[in-house]
Amino acid sequence: MDIKTASALRRLRLVSGPEAISFLLLLVCSVLKRTTDFNAVPVMGAVHGFLFVLYVLFWADAWNRAKWPLKTAVFYFAMSVLPAGGFFAERRLKREAEDAVIASRARTEGVVNA
Repeated sequence: MDIKTASALRRLRLVSGPEAISFLLLLVCSVLKRTTDFNAVPVMGAVHGFLFVLYVLFWADAWNRAKWPLKTAVFYFAMSVLPAGGFFAERRLKREAEDAVIASRARTEGVVNA
């Protein structure tokens, strides 16, 4: 894995957690708006919208650079539209990056089939 691919995966991983948190907070704000006089939906909607757009841009870049199969790309996109999906995406991306580092080190050390 080259440095640009690793960077694209890292960016996607770093934005997935905050995107998931903002989604959950937006859901809480929506409930509070309907049950109390508290209305933070416009603010949280803007924050979540910004983070969602970042996630989609970083997802497209990671898909392009990592050459994911369609199934993997759809999985990561689906994680962006599920309320807590960003947390699962972040864990899986972290594991994928660690595996890539191990494979890269094995290639440089001359280990076969790593």
